Amino acid sequence: MTNRPLVAGNWKMNGLKAAAAELDAMGAGYDSALSEKVELLICPPALLVAQLASQDKIAIGAQTCHAKENGAHTGDISAEMIRDAGGAYVIVGHSERREDHSETDADVCEKAEAAYRAGLVAIVCVGEVESERRAGTTLDVVTKQVLGSVPAGALAENTVIAYEPVWAIGTGLTPTPADVAEVHASIRATLVKQFGAEVGSKMRVLYGGSVKPGNAKELLAVENVDGALVGGASLKAADFLGIAEAYRG
Repeated sequence: MTNRPLVAGNWKMNGLKAAAAELDAMGAGYDSALSEKVELLICPPALLVAQLASQDKIAIGAQTCHAKENGAHTGDISAEMIRDAGGAYVIVGHSERREDHSETDADVCEKAEAAYRAGLVAIVCVGEVESERRAGTTLDVVTKQVLGSVPAGALAENTVIAYEPVWAIGTGLTPTPADVAEVHASIRATLVKQFGAEVGSKMRVLYGGSVKPGNAKELLAVENVDGALVGGASLKAADFLGIAEAYRG
């Protein structure tokens, strides 16, 4: 591992103000020895970003943003608003956004550019659905998404890639370490080819898809896996810290 890993929690549409207690518990378990090994991030619902960003032990981000800085876009939030609320990251192109809101690679690319504009780190999500996995087109699908979703000006400092096999999210199904290694190696090669070795080798690539304390150590040890994007297991401090503990050594 040459890149400082990142374990990011996506709370999705879960969490009220009382959820701050879970973040406090996460912070209590995130001691200096662990923080030297791994960076922790929680992306709560947008209404909680400002509240949770008031602490400084765990980074806070958002789950999406609009491509524009402001304007007549009822219900949307801009990257600048996220930054103003204390957020440092924003997830773009999550499979649920691509599916539920018909977001295309071009849409995701624009949102990533908005993140850069506001000084946020963009976590760009890519991944195949079950039919694509069965058809043997996983690498083609993921490569196309990386090339279409990551802006030309991406840097290792402002961009994280998250590979999430859509068929494994929330299903309890998990690719084998060999499957994960194959896709992450392909993503790394694509990043190096597209952005050069200096940037492409340092851009963190996370694995997301039913990551739990029980399988974290094995999955996070895979070559070219620089951390995890965690869903349900990030809602409870014990589970989230249990995943991060894989890096303690």
